[in-house]
Amino acid sequence: MAEGQPGGDWTDEQNDLIVADYFEMLGLELSGQPFVKAHRNAALQELTGRSRRAIEQKHMNISAVVTRLGLPRIKGYAPLPNFQASLIAAVERHLVEQSVPAFERDLKVNSKLIEDRSLWIGPPPDAKPSKQEVTSGLERLIRKFDPAARDARNRNLGKAGEELVFENEIRRLTNAGRADLARKVEWTSQELGDGAGFDIASFEDTGKPRLIEVKTTNGSNLTPFFLSANELSFADERPDAFKLLRIYNFSERPMGFELAPPLHSVLALSPANFRAALI
Repeated sequence: MAEGQPGGDWTDEQNDLIVADYFEMLGLELSGQPFVKAHRNAALQELTGRSRRAIEQKHMNISAVVTRLGLPRIKGYAPLPNFQASLIAAVERHLVEQSVPAFERDLKVNSKLIEDRSLWIGPPPDAKPSKQEVTSGLERLIRKFDPAARDARNRNLGKAGEELVFENEIRRLTNAGRADLARKVEWTSQELGDGAGFDIASFEDTGKPRLIEVKTTNGSNLTPFFLSANELSFADERPDAFKLLRIYNFSERPMGFELAPPLHSVLALSPANFRAALI
């Protein structure tokens, strides 16, 4: 079949249309504005000549790409791997062409979506991605739009995540009948600054210290994050108390999981930058 015809490869123009439509829907969904997927699908059918099912599958392919970029995805479009390299290029074009990239403009902290201030903590995820998702083009795109660097720049997001954990620790201890310990929980990074090696000083129900470093993202549970040399060193110094609490899906429904030292056994650590001085 000819390229761009039903059943054939998607053209760059068709990919650009559906990628733009996906990010527009994502922005609407995150801001709580209504839209009808069926209507937008029908419009894309007219523009691209593709079937309803083909468009749905391509939306799911885009979900797989944005998930790997550490971005939220549209509800109902579960990630579907095995996407074409041309789709990765279309996502890159869309992000580059935005005067303010979509992930910076639309994916900010939305306090209205987390009004109940609850936090679900579960087990760490299986970090092994599908082999179909690991391509050189996707890896290059991830490096270009580094989700770890994006989250690190978003200081409001980091502060909001810490505040949620601070409140959650007080609530957890109070519900466990340890109001005495709840009164002693400290938001260390706010009280003393970022140099302590952890953000929240709390306690286990038994009274044992619980020193929590919080890492927050609007992305999925597999989104990478930065860990400073000071934080890693402190984890090694206090393996009995240190907890790394990864908060994800923050702007929609905050969830998290905990990691305990030795962090080298559960994280793939690579140097992100170097301190340099003239010699």
